Amino acid sequence: MRNAPALRRSLGAAFVLACGLGAGGVAHAIEYRSVAAPAILYDAPSEKGKRLFIVSAGTPVEVVVTLDKWIKVREPAGSITWIERSALSTKRTVQISATRAVVRRQPTESSTAVFEAAKDVVLELSDPPAEGWAKVRHTDGASGYVRVNEVWGL
Repeated sequence: MRNAPALRRSLGAAFVLACGLGAGGVAHAIEYRSVAAPAILYDAPSEKGKRLFIVSAGTPVEVVVTLDKWIKVREPAGSITWIERSALSTKRTVQISATRAVVRRQPTESSTAVFEAAKDVVLELSDPPAEGWAKVRHTDGASGYVRVNEVWGL
C-alpha cells in the first residue's frame, strides 16, 4: 500500500485527539466532586427521568459530563447516572475501597496508625495526594494519611 505511512500518521493523530491529548501531550485531569446531602440519581438529565437510587451525603463522584443544571457522574460502584448540579459540593471526599485501610500519622508504612477505616467509609480529603498518600480527616476530627490505592475518589 503506497499511502501506508500517511495513513499511520493520520491514525496516530486521530488516536491522540480521541484520548483527549492536546498539543502539549497532556490528558485532561479527572474531576471528582462530593454529594452535599442525600440526593437522587437519575437515568437522564431531567426530574422526569427514572429515579435510580439515592446516594449518601459525602459520597465522592467522578464528573463525566457537565450540562447546565445536570452533571453526569460515575459513583463508587461504577454506575453512570445523572445528578442535579445543586446536589454537589466543592468539598472533596474519598471513600475507602479496600476491605480495611490504616490511616497513619505520617505518609509512611512504618508510621503509627491513627485509626482504621472499613470499606465504604467516607473521609474528607485534606490535601492533594502526593507520593502515593493522601491526607484525610474523619468526621470525628482524627486525621492522617491513607494510601491512595485504598480509596476511591482521587
